[in-house]
Amino acid sequence: MASKTVVVGSTVGLHARPAAIIAEAAEKYDDEITLAVEGGDDDEPVDAASSLMIMTLGAEHGARVIVESENAAAVEEIAALVEKDLDA
Repeated sequence: MASKTVVVGSTVGLHARPAAIIAEAAEKYDDEITLAVEGGDDDEPVDAASSLMIMTLGAEHGARVIVESENAAAVEEIAALVEKDLDA
């Protein structure tokens, strides 16, 4: 299992627009990709291909998010998106 911890770069956190962009990228992969907030109250990972599930994380700007998948390339792509300011 590939895993990478990154910091949320979007100034609004992982809300509607960033979540939609991440979910769209995750849908390209056949492998499951999950996101979880590091040290969150509910550290249950969510499906990165679902913008609604991403928004339920409540990940604000600066939060540390763990990206995991069997596909290392998928982890790298999704982690890079989480780190970007997708509202710019």
